[in-house]
Amino acid sequence: MQIIPAVDLRKGQCVRLTKGKLENETVFSKDPCFMANLWQAKGAKRLHVVDLDGAFSGVMQNLKIIKEIRKKISIPMQVGGGIRDLKTIKKVLSMGVDKVILGTVTISNPDLVKKSVAEFGKKIIVSVDSQEGKVAIGGWKDITAQSAFSLTEQLIQAGVSEIIFTDVSKDGTLEGPNIKVIKKTLQKLKTNVSIIIAGGMAKLEDVRKIKKLEELGVTGVIIGKALYTEDIKIEEAIKIAEGKEFKK
Repeated sequence: MQIIPAVDLRKGQCVRLTKGKLENETVFSKDPCFMANLWQAKGAKRLHVVDLDGAFSGVMQNLKIIKEIRKKISIPMQVGGGIRDLKTIKKVLSMGVDKVILGTVTISNPDLVKKSVAEFGKKIIVSVDSQEGKVAIGGWKDITAQSAFSLTEQLIQAGVSEIIFTDVSKDGTLEGPNIKVIKKTLQKLKTNVSIIIAGGMAKLEDVRKIKKLEELGVTGVIIGKALYTEDIKIEEAIKIAEGKEFKK
């Protein structure tokens, strides 16, 4: 299992939101490239970058910074936020980004998901963002009638090989993930798709609990705010994720 640090971009800065709300924003760094380098230096083997301006507007706004981050780090990098057509997917991948994250289009344009998976295969990740079991889109502003579970099943049928599960109600709260719901969902899916968990990570014990879900397909966990506040030390989280916590 991998620990994947999150670098969320808004107006060129590295920020964290609480429950995806712009009014609950905290700026952690004015230099996103520095933060990306820091997480790599501390042992991260993958980076999660989201263009929040793009997620809310529907058009990517921080491409220049994303390109700079790509040049600064050598670890794999996944990018999302405002990616809603094939042209943008191709543009982001042409910058050297390893994987593109699709979210809103799973509802607004499901055919695009099928086309992108057919063309780019494992370079496509889909994020299923849920609020009380319903899919949230448009930077989480809009809650749809679509259930997160049924959408996930549709994505698997469409050939998606990697899915991010984000609990919007927990994101940025430092309240801890809803392990019972995550476990129940994964048990119902019974799939070989790689699952990345996001939302609410608050302490090392949360990482230990997610680690136990590896047998259900969990391959990674995205951590944002808890790393920036140092409630979770990334080096210690990586040891747990790699099963090395109690080894000398």
